[in-house]
Amino acid sequence: MKFYSEAAMERAMKVQEVMLRAIGKRITWWQAAEILGMSCRSLRRWKGRYERWGYDGLYDRRRGQPSPRRVAVAVVEEVLRLYQEQYFDLNVRHFHEKLREEHGIRLGYTWVKRALQGAGLVRTRRKRGPHRKRRPRRPLPGMLLHLDGSRHRWFGDDRWYDLLVVLDDATSEIYYAQLVEEESTRTVLQALRAVVEQRGVFCALYSDRASHFFLTPKAGEPVDHSRVTQVGRALRELGIPMIPAYSPQARGRSERNFSSWQGRLPQELRLAGIGTVEEANRFLREQYVEEFNRHFAVPAAERGSAFLDCPRRDLERVFAIQHERVVARDNTVSVEKRCFQIDRTPWRATLAGCRVMVYEHLDGSWSIGYGPHTVAQYTATGEPIRPRFRSRAAPQRRRDRVWALTPVALRAPSVSAQTRREGKTK
Repeated sequence: MKFYSEAAMERAMKVQEVMLRAIGKRITWWQAAEILGMSCRSLRRWKGRYERWGYDGLYDRRRGQPSPRRVAVAVVEEVLRLYQEQYFDLNVRHFHEKLREEHGIRLGYTWVKRALQGAGLVRTRRKRGPHRKRRPRRPLPGMLLHLDGSRHRWFGDDRWYDLLVVLDDATSEIYYAQLVEEESTRTVLQALRAVVEQRGVFCALYSDRASHFFLTPKAGEPVDHSRVTQVGRALRELGIPMIPAYSPQARGRSERNFSSWQGRLPQELRLAGIGTVEEANRFLREQYVEEFNRHFAVPAAERGSAFLDCPRRDLERVFAIQHERVVARDNTVSVEKRCFQIDRTPWRATLAGCRVMVYEHLDGSWSIGYGPHTVAQYTATGEPIRPRFRSRAAPQRRRDRVWALTPVALRAPSVSAQTRREGKTK
């Protein structure tokens, strides 16, 4: 038995692949010679050697005798012709059975598959992934939450919506489920705020690597933890770490949960006669999430809960889209083609040159904060909401209020009262 070097084997495999494409009439022989980097005369010699000796004829003839198990080129041409002209829509296994039963060509399944793949008639499947093990659940509720969205035709028509679901890893209990136009930063912040307000602060969030969760410099590379998104910033303020998933298999528990949603929710909406997103979300909040949990939630491995009371009381700021700006000399800030005018505050003459934070709240309203102070508020249309600051006339009002509360006997007589008394005396 002769042994060939890796370079010789790679060269023979490349020559065979190109020649099979030429035999299968996928390319011309002139194109095959150009791909292999040889003249047409040399390629004719290689073809003759392949017809006579088969695959081993493509190796250096000085290294030994060709294999006796070689397949004749006429048989190769016949196999490729049958697949192209008669069995083009059969899979490889089915085609291999037809060759043996209908045409008496008794070749191995692996040989037939590689011949079809080499000729470009059958797509090469990707390699199998590594062996994976089922990840055990977290022992306590609140230790790990899954947040993901599934795009589906939930109403059974041509309308596509995203179902945003927050799932507990320990029990598979659904804490939040709502239909939205598209999964985005705003809708994710709404889901997280609802869970924090209802349950408390959880330990960690597990999600995919969508752009509203993580920033990935290049596709396929690890996420950049040094730069955070609005969702990452909100969770960081609450002390909640985020865990990225690098494959759909890693989110298997969430993916299987969406399979149940897609197989049940459209039918439930049809039976309830619901056809709008508002009605569907009300149905989910008031009825179906609880029913879904009764069917699919499982008990936790240990007693207790990992949820903690939220230490922040300004969740409207935490779960807002924040923009840091420097106040212009005319006490204005510009955000997303909007210009907000800041009124005068009683505790500072001007905010020009100060760094402020512009909050875009989930209800569409806006506010501007300078440290713990809220210096301006605006509606969703940009109309200012006047702050409740006391005007400069406040000290006079305080004096009036003190005068009104002073007993009558202790009050000093007014000028008009004294004048009236003097007139009566005269």
